[in-house]
Amino acid sequence: MSTPISGKLNRDQMAWRVAQDIPGGSYVNLGIGMPEMVANHLPDDRQVIFHCENGILGMGPVAAPGEEDFDLVTAGKKPVTAVAGAAFFDSANSFAMIRGGHLDIAVLGAFQISAAGDLANWSTGDAGTTPAVGGAMDLAQGARDVFVITEHTTKDGAPKIMPQCTYPLTGAGVVTTVFTDLAVIDIHKDGPVVREIANGLSFDDLQALTGATLTLDADCKALSAPAF
Repeated sequence: MSTPISGKLNRDQMAWRVAQDIPGGSYVNLGIGMPEMVANHLPDDRQVIFHCENGILGMGPVAAPGEEDFDLVTAGKKPVTAVAGAAFFDSANSFAMIRGGHLDIAVLGAFQISAAGDLANWSTGDAGTTPAVGGAMDLAQGARDVFVITEHTTKDGAPKIMPQCTYPLTGAGVVTTVFTDLAVIDIHKDGPVVREIANGLSFDDLQALTGATLTLDADCKALSAPAF
């Protein structure tokens, strides 16, 4: 039985950590699933314009229980809010924004990330599952930076950060930074560099949970987040 890691982040903490790296004034798309949680954790003093691929510019946090409007949902069909001045439009205009390079950051989930920043997040190749590419390929290519939020390993303990992806690619060399429950890892031209690491986890322990060869940043800090 594996030993619990004291500083391992939960999903809300992971979303909070991603939000801290989004600069004010950015235009940001949040992918389906855990990326949608990032909007709930933006610092109060920071203005970011969230884009939703089904036609919202100015998306707010997920709607509170009892305040849902099911005519206002994310691409993942979750009830959401809109900030003052939000705009609504069709998918053609939404994807023109994405493909036209008007998004600063896309926050996406992943099945695998390679050492070179390749992203695989639409299919595991399993004949028993339905592939779901959605707008991920457009976002991976259209956004200036791609942040990935994902658990460090699969439920079976297999690494998600690999020397090369073994699943079909969403985009090649697109990932900028990976935010996991155990670390913050920047993808450099020479490979993945660990910027933050969870308390109670050594670099060697992290490497053992990672398929790709990691480098420790000279200024590596402890990965921390508020309690949620």
